[in-house]
Order: sequence, then C-alpha cells, then structure tokens
Amino acid sequence: MRIVVQEKPFDFGAEAAAFATDRHDMGAVVTFTGIVRDISGDLSAMEIEHYPGMTAKALEKIATEAVTRWSLGDALVIHRYGRMVPGEMIMMVATAAPHRADAFEAAEFLMDYLKSRAPFWKKEIGKDGAEWVAAKDADEDALTRW
Repeated sequence: MRIVVQEKPFDFGAEAAAFATDRHDMGAVVTFTGIVRDISGDLSAMEIEHYPGMTAKALEKIATEAVTRWSLGDALVIHRYGRMVPGEMIMMVATAAPHRADAFEAAEFLMDYLKSRAPFWKKEIGKDGAEWVAAKDADEDALTRW
C-alpha cells in the first residue's frame, strides 16, 4: 500500500504501469484519476490546502480499511495539494484484487472518501475572486452506501 500527498504533478501512465506490473496473483487492477474541471467557464485555478501529518494519517487509515474490507492485494492513493489549473490531475486511486468487483468497489469507496471526508480544503479562483468549495450533499450521500 502506498499513500502519497505531494505538491508536484504525477505521471499517471507511469504510476499505473508501475502499480500493475508483475501482478500475477491479481485478476484486476482499477485506476481512477481526478482532474481539475471548470464547470462554470470561470475557473482560473484551484488551491488545495491540508495539514500534512493529519492528512497522511487519515489516508492511510481509509486505505487500510479498503485493503482489509475487499481483500485487496494492494492500493495506491496519490493526492496533490497547492495551486492547479483546469485540466491538471488532482488525485489518483489504484486498487488490485483477485476479482474485478472487489477492485472496482474498493476504488469507488476510496474515491467517495477522498471527495467528502479527506482533510483537504479546496478554494476555487476565478475572475471575480476566490471562494472555498463547500461540501456537497451528493458527495456525503455517496458515503452512505459503504
């Protein structure tokens, strides 16, 4: 299991390839990456803040839960912080399991957690100023299925 919280961009292709290499005992690898999106057409940047010790500990705890709950062979979580522009990758999740259902469910569980509960704070910056992103009911509701 690998948890990475970093400011610099990551290479999705290299990370996915490294994660999937030599998985002879795993029948499935699922990957997902989140990208900064500009829904309104006004976003110039997004800034993500976090508390380093608290964030790493929280991500390790939830990844360990996913590994145990779905009998994963491995899990990877990469999450960036700092300033990013639309189109840049924010995060990546990868899961490896003997069967695809477990790999998909564990990846969704991790993504739902990262979206709603991980200790990151997002600020959107547009031409009219900056605004903190509030939690969305839909993101919280997604956690109820787990």
